[in-house]
Amino acid sequence: MSAFTQKPDTAVTANPVRDTWNVLTRELKPVVRDPFTLIFSLVQPLVFLGLFAPLLVGSSGQPVGETLQWFVPGVLVMIVLFGTGAVGSNLQYEMITGSHERTLVAPLSRSSLLVGRALKEVAPIVVQALIIVLIAWPFGFRIDVGGMLAGLALLAVFGIGLGSLSYSLALATKDREWLFWGVQQTLIFPLLILSGMLLPLDDGPEWMRVVSTVNPVNWVVQAERALFAGELGAVTVLWGWIAALVLAAVGLWVGIRAMRRSG
Repeated sequence: MSAFTQKPDTAVTANPVRDTWNVLTRELKPVVRDPFTLIFSLVQPLVFLGLFAPLLVGSSGQPVGETLQWFVPGVLVMIVLFGTGAVGSNLQYEMITGSHERTLVAPLSRSSLLVGRALKEVAPIVVQALIIVLIAWPFGFRIDVGGMLAGLALLAVFGIGLGSLSYSLALATKDREWLFWGVQQTLIFPLLILSGMLLPLDDGPEWMRVVSTVNPVNWVVQAERALFAGELGAVTVLWGWIAALVLAAVGLWVGIRAMRRSG
């Protein structure tokens, strides 16, 4: 095993695309075998949709449809934030049980082990987002097909970046599960609150509005709202894509470096 880890990544395989595909299909098999895990993971966003949205309707005085138009895109980003932000725990479990160590000696490039896992997050994101949109639709949520497709693509890019960072955190903490969850929870909730995902920040303290301008999740949320409203040319859409692409690039770079150094 030590001899294998000393070889350059390119010496392991000449086909990283094939390796990434193999890792992707391997990671998707448990989801296909047990699709109810996707449904179960929707409990939290459905609770927010069913209990929090009526409170917003009552406080804002706007029609239900208008409130959902503002609230649902934020819920979709919340699914990605909580879902992909925690996927590193699966890798950490594999490291604890020794499964990850066996994967490292397989004839696969180290980079594909990270990229394949990150790409796997796209499927649950798309399925869960579509379910939420279809549930909100009968209650007045308007669907712009072009904007929705662009919004799903943006969520996928954002999820790849966040998932990669979650895997990086798992590799950094290794068998210290408490440390993984401590860092994850410490970061997730400030990102959530300072994104205007659940409540508008317009009436909040000035320092919160200032901090939100450097929060990438805030720009993704604003972009999703514009896209689902059919405003594909809005400047917030551009900033949302920039935030998601930068996060994906940084996440993949950090994650691939961490995966190559693991083992």
